[in-house]
Amino acid sequence: MEKLEKFKKLGLSDNALKALRKKGFEEPTPIQQKTIPILLRDERDIVGQAQTGTGKTAAFGLPIIERIKEKSKIIQVIILVPTRELAIQISEEINSLKGNKRLHIIPVYGGQAIELQLRSLKKGVDVVVGTPGRVLDHIRRKTMNLQDISYLVLDEADEMLNMGFIDEVEKIMKSTNPEKRTMLFSATMPKEILRIAKKYMGKYEFVAVEKETLTVNLTDQIYFEVATSDKFDALCRIIDIEHEFYGLVFCRTKVDVDKIAKHLVDRGYDADALHGDISQYQRELILNKFKKKRTNILVATDVAARGIDIVELSHVINYSLPQDPESYVHRIGRTGRAGKEGTAITFVTPEEYRRLLFIKRIAKTEIRKEKLPRIKDIINTKKARIKTELKNIIKSETYNEYIKMAQELLKEHESENVLAALLKHSYQDELNEKSYSEIKDFSIDKKGTTRLFVALGKSDDII
Repeated sequence: MEKLEKFKKLGLSDNALKALRKKGFEEPTPIQQKTIPILLRDERDIVGQAQTGTGKTAAFGLPIIERIKEKSKIIQVIILVPTRELAIQISEEINSLKGNKRLHIIPVYGGQAIELQLRSLKKGVDVVVGTPGRVLDHIRRKTMNLQDISYLVLDEADEMLNMGFIDEVEKIMKSTNPEKRTMLFSATMPKEILRIAKKYMGKYEFVAVEKETLTVNLTDQIYFEVATSDKFDALCRIIDIEHEFYGLVFCRTKVDVDKIAKHLVDRGYDADALHGDISQYQRELILNKFKKKRTNILVATDVAARGIDIVELSHVINYSLPQDPESYVHRIGRTGRAGKEGTAITFVTPEEYRRLLFIKRIAKTEIRKEKLPRIKDIINTKKARIKTELKNIIKSETYNEYIKMAQELLKEHESENVLAALLKHSYQDELNEKSYSEIKDFSIDKKGTTRLFVALGKSDDII
């Protein structure tokens, strides 16, 4: 536990330290150092100014886990967030931090079948991470009771303000236990946020950490417009068009990480998965393999990739668009190191286009649009790679045991036919254009809507 000594000094239990060790944490971030002792040792509310990517979730999540009861059958904590992606991300993070403590944590957001949420709520939930609209919907339906909560967390309060959720937030706050403890976290502190703090919070401690400068260096940044259903095929094209691909692929959830890594392995790629459910021992083995290039693709969540430092990465792929500009910069900052230019590639669906614009604006960076590699170009790249490999074998003269067989074949057949047959035998599957699926071509306009391009003509009774 030596590496976790600083966490231990904050007052965390052995259960919390074990959970942190499993996740690969070594020492607390500034916001964690400032927030955790306050939440563990006294009853003050907290207003924290910190951007995403600074460890806010663990800063409030760890002390909350320490202080709430197991098997209470009532909602003890409500965490409000601006987006469903963040609701999923934070609920997963808190689940991974709870260790052996028996707590039921669920995300609640619009777009998910409400029946699933109702079933979970009826069984009894300790922590709800939700978007304001869906939480308020449950309150109105009387399917969510916040009268007995011990903690209310407003995360990314300025984003909730920007997205027009502040009225819903206030209505929810009025529906909660007045004796609760409140934590408000925001990257910026506009007047409206401070008004809410003053109106609804008791004596609070203001905690701030220095804002990072968002800079992007030595990285070529590209985005591709891709439908969700085509993302995996797009990923395969990007890997195959490169002569040497050595990269990190970021997904939003552990389920996605496992699924994508498995699909890659099934397709013959050297890939591994890394997320919060993987033990520290396995994590070290996986990272050691990746650093030694025994695997060339690592599929990971943001949390699991924390602290990874690999110098020669050629690519970072945002399979899922990051939640915020800070996460984007942290992700792509892993490529283009040591004076080399790496490539950062982001897949963008129509629903995510506005978030891409937000990331570009806040990170002050240019991310240019490109078209996915064509199947024909990928096959040509593979042919060039095969030629290079064969030339290297010829130069190495490590083929003596095959000379006799070659001479026998050449006595019976033309040399071009022998070589063509060998190439077919060795590379037929790899050079088969049909191994790639067609990807729908569409363009997202500046309003974030989608224009599909469909091949139709006279025989379709359209013209």
